[in-house]
Amino acid sequence: MKVILKQDVKGSGKAGDLVNVSDGFANNFLFKKGLAVPATNSAVNELNAKKDAQRHHLAMEKARCEEEGKKLDGKTVNLHAKAGKNGKLFGSVTPKEIAECIEKDFGVSVDKRKIGLQMEIKAFGSYTASVKLHPEVTVQMTVSVTEE
Repeated sequence: MKVILKQDVKGSGKAGDLVNVSDGFANNFLFKKGLAVPATNSAVNELNAKKDAQRHHLAMEKARCEEEGKKLDGKTVNLHAKAGKNGKLFGSVTPKEIAECIEKDFGVSVDKRKIGLQMEIKAFGSYTASVKLHPEVTVQMTVSVTEE
């Protein structure tokens, strides 16, 4: 019997999948627990419409991230930090500070967890950072740290 899963079912599939299961499993378990619905023509058409809408939203999100990536790719973020007598930084420059500076300078909101640094920034100078805007969109930026 073909059914459309409403939730993930271990051993059968994920939510939204069209799967073929035995009649007894469908009637005695999946339908009773509300985990699936019969795969009628209208249910299959509704499932296809939802998947098309989801694909469209993902494509729009990717296009938006690519547009934001063009604004950021190859650009330099200038940060000012306090220093001690030796010219060393107090603490380090964090991805949170970099994200705040990107939003202030370029108007692009970036999650601090999506900023990848090759090494910790504990001294003045220029560093390379990768910013992951989307699973398929990553841009490289330069982070320039100067004394306040």
